[in-house]
Amino acid sequence: MATLAHALQMIGGWIAPLIIFLIRRQSRFVSFHALQALLLQLVFVAGMLIFMVGWFALIFSTVFSSMASKPATGPPLAIFAVFPLFWLFIVGANITIIVTAIVYCIKAGRGEWAEYPVVGRWARKILKIGPGGTNLQP
Repeated sequence: MATLAHALQMIGGWIAPLIIFLIRRQSRFVSFHALQALLLQLVFVAGMLIFMVGWFALIFSTVFSSMASKPATGPPLAIFAVFPLFWLFIVGANITIIVTAIVYCIKAGRGEWAEYPVVGRWARKILKIGPGGTNLQP
């Protein structure tokens, strides 16, 4: 199930790890890996929302500033200049999610308590798990 939590996030986004986390709550190993995948997906969704808000703010600000300063001669150039960066961010984030999911899917299949670089510490703190699945003292 821990392997599935990592693998299914590529298809199901945050829903698949959430379901596995809720179903297999009694297993510390599965809940740790599912929570990591869930937190990674939530960070990804939050990052995309922030980036989309910035993108739409850029679009509307350039459209309104070009309308106020001169008559419309064509689409604003700032949108075309920033769009490749926006596209690269989305593609890069998706490739990072896929590679991370595959690597940690393999590690979970081997039975390792491998943790994501930042999100893994959050999952350990939330579940109160030490290295190797040991209990943390209260």
